[in-house]
Amino acid sequence: MPRPTPPFAGFPSGKVRLTPVPAPFFTSLLPVIDHLGEMKVTLYAIWFLDRLEGNFRFLKRSDFASDSDLMAGLASDESQAEPALEDALERAVLRGTLLKAEVRYAENAETLYFLNSARGRAAVQALRNGDWRPEDQNRPPIAINLETPNIFRLYEEHIGPLTPMIAETLRDAEATYPAAWIEDALRIAVENNIRRWRYVEAILRSWQEEGRDDANRRDSSEDRRRYIEGKYADFIEH
Repeated sequence: MPRPTPPFAGFPSGKVRLTPVPAPFFTSLLPVIDHLGEMKVTLYAIWFLDRLEGNFRFLKRSDFASDSDLMAGLASDESQAEPALEDALERAVLRGTLLKAEVRYAENAETLYFLNSARGRAAVQALRNGDWRPEDQNRPPIAINLETPNIFRLYEEHIGPLTPMIAETLRDAEATYPAAWIEDALRIAVENNIRRWRYVEAILRSWQEEGRDDANRRDSSEDRRRYIEGKYADFIEH
C-alpha cells in the first residue's frame, strides 16, 4: 500500500516563478491523455525545458531518471520506476508530444527528448544533418527538489505571518540581495533564535558593505558569536 503524502500546502504568496504551458496542451492534449505517467513526463519536460537556455533545448533520458521526486511519483515501488518511466516516455513519443533522437558516441549512445515545437523540430533536424552536437550545450543541474523557495515562503516558515508592509520590505530585499544571501541570513537568524526581519536585514547589509568572504571563512560557532555579540546585539532580547 503506498505511503500517504501530506496534503498540498497551497501556492505561496508573493512572487513565484511561472512555467509557460502552450495553449494547445489544454485544447489538444489534456482531453486525450489518459495515462498519468504520460501526463507527468509531458508536464515535467515542459517545466524542465523552460529552465534551460540556448536555441536547442533537450532532456536526456538520464535527466528524467535522475530526478528522485519524479521517479517516486511514477511508481510507488522503486523497482518499477524505470519501467514506468520507459512506458511513459514511449507514450509521449507515440502521441507526438515529445520527439526522440539517438546520439551515438565512440563507446555508447544517448537518448534525447525534445518538445514537438518549432524549436524542437529544428533541433532534431540540425542533429540529423550533423550541424549540432549536444556536447556543445551548457546545462545547469535541474531537478524538482532543487527548486529554491521564494523569500515570502522562507519568511513565513522561519519568522512569522506576512503583512502588506512586510511583503513590500521583502520585495525590496529580493531586488537588492542575492537569493542565496537571504536564505543564509535567515538560517543564521534561526540558529541564533532571533526570528526578526530587522536582524536578517542587518546581516544582509553587513555582507553588502563588508563583503561576504569573511563571513564564509568563519566556522559556525565564530559566526554565531559575531552576530550575537557584535553590532547586532541590539536586535536581541536579553
